[in-house]
Amino acid sequence: MYLQRMATDSFFKHPIQIEGKVYMASDFHFGAPDEVSSKSREEAVARWMDQISQDADHLFLLGDVFDFWFEYKDVIPKGNLLFLSKLLELKRKGIQIHFFTGNHDMWVNDFFSKDLDIPVYRQQQGFIINGKRCLLGHGDGLNPADRGYLFIKKLFANPVCIALYGALPPRWAFHIARKCSQRSRQSHSNQKPIQDKESSTIAYIRHVCAKEPIDFFFFGHHHSPLQMNISDNTQYINIGDWLFHSSYLAWEAGSEPQLLEFQ
Repeated sequence: MYLQRMATDSFFKHPIQIEGKVYMASDFHFGAPDEVSSKSREEAVARWMDQISQDADHLFLLGDVFDFWFEYKDVIPKGNLLFLSKLLELKRKGIQIHFFTGNHDMWVNDFFSKDLDIPVYRQQQGFIINGKRCLLGHGDGLNPADRGYLFIKKLFANPVCIALYGALPPRWAFHIARKCSQRSRQSHSNQKPIQDKESSTIAYIRHVCAKEPIDFFFFGHHHSPLQMNISDNTQYINIGDWLFHSSYLAWEAGSEPQLLEFQ
C-alpha cells in the first residue's frame, strides 16, 4: 500500500518547516494494562512535560498515546485529565504540539484539533526540522506483505465501520476494545527480538530513500528505543515507549538528535 503510493508521491511536496528545541515521545498507552499502573505512568509523563516546558519549542507525539481512544459525537473518553491539562499548559506557553495517531488511537476525531488546537496527522508526514529532511509517523503498517494487518487497519478506518462501532453503548465498546488491546500486547510480547522485528521498517526506509533523500526517520510502535545508521546520510530513530523505557528524543538546533530516558 505505502510502497505503491510512494512510487509517484513525494513526502516533501509540502513539508512543514520548523526550528528550535524539539522533543518527541511515543507509546504512552494510557489505560494499559490497568488503572493503577496507567495513572502512575500518566503522572510520570506529566512530570516530564513540566521538565521540557522550560525550553521546548515543539513536541511531537508519535502515536499510541492512548491504549484506546474513541470519540463519540458528544462524548470523549473519561480519564487522562492530568495529561490533557498539561497539553493545554504547553500550548499556553507557546509550545507547538503535533499529534500522530497510532494503531491504538486511530479513532481520534476532532477533539484535539478543535478543542486543543493541536494538528492531527494520520499518516507519515515530511518535516524540515532544524534544516534536516525528516519523515515522521507512528511506524505501523509499513510492510506491504502484511496484508492481514493492512486490511484490518483499513477496515477500522472505514467511516461505516466507525459509525457502527459508535452505535454501541460506550461501556460495551470500551470493554471490547480493552480485550482486543490486551491480546495485541500479549502477541507483541512473543515476537522476535527488535533487530528482526524492525526488518520490514528498515526495508521501508531504504525504499523511501531510493526515491528521495531523507536525513532522519522518526517512528514509534515497536516500543524499543533504537538509533541506527541506515547509510552515511540517513538515520533511523525509534522513540521507544513509556510502558517499559520512559524514553524520549531531544533535539536542539545545531546539534544531533539524542535518545534519552526520563528518570
